[in-house]
Amino acid sequence: MNIPNMLTISRFVLIPVYLVLFFNGYIRTSFIILLVAGLTDILDGYIARTRKMITPMGVMLDPLADKCMMIAVILSLLISEMIPWQAALAMFIRDAGMIIGSAFFHFRGKMTVPANVMGKLTTVLYYFAILFIVFEFTFGITYLWYVIGVSFLTSFIYIFQFLLLNRGARAK
Repeated sequence: MNIPNMLTISRFVLIPVYLVLFFNGYIRTSFIILLVAGLTDILDGYIARTRKMITPMGVMLDPLADKCMMIAVILSLLISEMIPWQAALAMFIRDAGMIIGSAFFHFRGKMTVPANVMGKLTTVLYYFAILFIVFEFTFGITYLWYVIGVSFLTSFIYIFQFLLLNRGARAK
């Protein structure tokens, strides 16, 4: 257990905090909790890379924490009718698929693809979409659909990288 992994675990702890605030009517405050979670994500990645503290546990938990937080956000926005169910379903399918796929292959001994620039960019774009929705920008839902498209493109890139990474591992 190192500092980056503790920061990652703190993101799991922030999920119920976000939900309690959101469902008690503190929607904008809950968005601040989401931003804090995002900042811990940036910080843990920075520390892990610069201090050479990347661990297999961190490679697995970091994207899981991101996906779990995003699923909590999706469900809260759906239940509050701030996003259409079709958008929530598309986001849920993508994130649940990434979680299940990563866990399945991780526990089968396959190498997993660490978070990359495209994945981080997608997360930032989702944060902006949520900001636009929470603060009731007229284009918020349209922008969300754009980000959903980018997120599926990013997923296909991850799948391609996973296949290349594990194909190379078999050849050695």
